[in-house]
Amino acid sequence: MKNHINVTLVRADIKDAREIHAMQVAAFRELLEKYQDFETSPASESVEKVEARLRQDVTSYYFICVGQTKVGAVRVVDWKEYGKNKRISPIFIMPEFQGRGIAQEALRLCEEAHGSGNWELDTILQEPKNCHLYEKMGYRRTGKTEVVNDRLTLVFYEKRQTPERLQQYFDGGWDDGKRTV
Repeated sequence: MKNHINVTLVRADIKDAREIHAMQVAAFRELLEKYQDFETSPASESVEKVEARLRQDVTSYYFICVGQTKVGAVRVVDWKEYGKNKRISPIFIMPEFQGRGIAQEALRLCEEAHGSGNWELDTILQEPKNCHLYEKMGYRRTGKTEVVNDRLTLVFYEKRQTPERLQQYFDGGWDDGKRTV
């Protein structure tokens, strides 16, 4: 049985762009070297791209923390429209902290903060641990893939609101704080 790790999300802002960028480059470096996807890898992105995302009204960036230690980050794109998918892009855990259930807990916290249904993300098809994580968290493959190069294919996932949960919503059986009449 795994020990419970106390994972928290701490909201980042524009002043954190360089720190997020440095962590992102370090977290994705090994995958960039393996797949040579220079056009799409977060390890190839500029700090200006991170800054631009931080300025988007629909974006929330969070540091993923264990205790007081920043071990990764996640970006949530939330259009705040009922039925419209929220998007995780990117999420990363520093290599020395991977394999401890931290990403799983961070995803759960994102869903808790932004609502549990209607999420999307993509990941590298050739990375079975990533695919397993998302499938374990209730994400299902959409059937869409995108070949980036001869080494790497992106696979797209979605997590939809279940019909039972929707019926509860409309019957007033639960309230996520965002329901309007």
